[in-house]
Amino acid sequence: MKRSIIIVLLVWQFLLTTFLTLGGIDNAKLGVMAKMLWGVNLLWIVLFGLISLRSRDYVSKVGESTQKPLPLLFFLGATLMALLGEAVTTAMTNCAPIFGAEIGEVYITASANYLDVVMFHSAVVFLPQYAILGWLLSRYAISPFAVFICYGITGFIGEVMFSGPNPLMLAQWILIYGLFVYLPAHLFVASKDRKQMRWWMYPFLVVLPVIASIPMVALLLLVFAPGHPSIHFPPM
Repeated sequence: MKRSIIIVLLVWQFLLTTFLTLGGIDNAKLGVMAKMLWGVNLLWIVLFGLISLRSRDYVSKVGESTQKPLPLLFFLGATLMALLGEAVTTAMTNCAPIFGAEIGEVYITASANYLDVVMFHSAVVFLPQYAILGWLLSRYAISPFAVFICYGITGFIGEVMFSGPNPLMLAQWILIYGLFVYLPAHLFVASKDRKQMRWWMYPFLVVLPVIASIPMVALLLLVFAPGHPSIHFPPM
């Protein structure tokens, strides 16, 4: 079942990118966007996805043997994965001249500046989400695959709140955001005395991280960076 779901998501994402590529034959900006997404597909979804699969047993052993608090290790691991993911996406935005456009003419991140992206737009907002997920994983027997899917949907909801609904992008955001937490979630695989999850609890696993991020968003908008642009580029 898990493999079937992953295959469906991968096929969905690669078909979507292929259609964008074909549309780019007559639309130069769409073609550049497709190239950026191919970069994300290959560097993040495929490469880091394979690295996560190859490393999951090692991470599980670390979680079983370490004396350090697992929620903290999860928080740090997920933050690192998010920073790596944003490095890939920001790099694709900066590859616009290679793909045939000016920087800012076509983009997939809010800025071409990596530090600006992670400090004011993305990773900083994820921090309270990883704190609540680490706490939930320490209390409930949630499988890494369930965390992958649920946090992927959380990411999709976040993107919808930021840029509006686009159901065609569901597979992309599940694959991208899911990989932020999939590998760190293996820290808890050997944890004992965790409560069993009920089916009705999984929607809370999706929604609670969204709620947890609201105070951080408010701090960014009102305290840390008031007036900071949500996107540094003109509309495409």
